[in-house]
Amino acid sequence: MDDFQSLAGRLLVAMPGISDPRFEHAVILICAHRPDHAMGLRLDRPAPGVNLKKVLTKLSTPVPDDADSRAVLIGGPVERERGFVLHTDDWLIDDASLAFGAGFAMTGTREALLAMVDPATGPHRSVLLLGYAGWGDGQLEDELGENVWLVADADPELIFDADHASKWVRVLAGLGIDPARLSGQIGRA
Repeated sequence: MDDFQSLAGRLLVAMPGISDPRFEHAVILICAHRPDHAMGLRLDRPAPGVNLKKVLTKLSTPVPDDADSRAVLIGGPVERERGFVLHTDDWLIDDASLAFGAGFAMTGTREALLAMVDPATGPHRSVLLLGYAGWGDGQLEDELGENVWLVADADPELIFDADHASKWVRVLAGLGIDPARLSGQIGRA
């Protein structure tokens, strides 16, 4: 595919009327995108009843004071038992971290979990997510062609802030779109 443009480091914003209810009002950061696959992490859906303190306690890991106020997000419907730390690229593990976009990285190791709670040596900003969103060969391109998703620039402030409920509305506002004026109907000119 000569005209392929990777969306890694960009946001996908679900359009109203998306046929999969798991992605209603979703804001997804694309971490990897190639012609044959894409992978992203949903940024706006806290896992019910789970916070960073509960995860760290279960893993017998030291728990910082702010851990009970840090949400764990549902990154997507694929491999929901698997954890990923989305973080700034100022902290990386060779052969384990995937750096992408402008200043982002993702690591799925216990070392990343430990680093995210160590302000002296860990990444500047981070969030723990369970699962991911994935697309097979040409699937994301097909969905984009069907106007299932809007594409927006990634804003680190929005990505790492704790106001998860308003992320969809804020990304749309950043695109100059009033969500009340969006239609769930799909059309072509």
